[in-house]
Amino acid sequence: MRGGIAWRALPRDFPPPTTVYDIFCRWTKAGVWQRVTDVLRDRIRVRAGRRPTPTAAIIDSQSMRGADTVPGASSGWNNGKKVGGRKRHIATDTMGLLLAVVVTAASTQDRDGAHPLLARLRERFSTITLTWADAGYTGRLVHWAHQILNLAVMIIKRADPGFVVLPRR
Repeated sequence: MRGGIAWRALPRDFPPPTTVYDIFCRWTKAGVWQRVTDVLRDRIRVRAGRRPTPTAAIIDSQSMRGADTVPGASSGWNNGKKVGGRKRHIATDTMGLLLAVVVTAASTQDRDGAHPLLARLRERFSTITLTWADAGYTGRLVHWAHQILNLAVMIIKRADPGFVVLPRR
């Protein structure tokens, strides 16, 4: 409950924290966590009556405050949100299941962070042909994604001010 990964706070019936941490690092390097995530996502999609691999995605970003331990070189200030720290650029399928993540400084524009996100998405999921995004992604990104990645990016714009649930966002 303290937050973060406090390895020394593991329950007493676990192996020593250094052993657990070493295994965690080994599994991360070997891609075990990514494979577990992929298998679970595919199973959830199949149980919902869908194909295991998605054909469409939704992208968005969120700025979050950085911890004191975050190096200054990898953090920034998002003036629109008035937040200093990092920004996570996320791609999900239409069920909201995670497909790809890229973390940048909070000062990174959405459309600039979307380049590596869409490239990673295309690399991992060749079946995706359409991506929905908000107005923050308008501009050269749409043309770049179509020409370079053969990926359509459809911008869903707000019609009315205030909170309104929008389709595919």
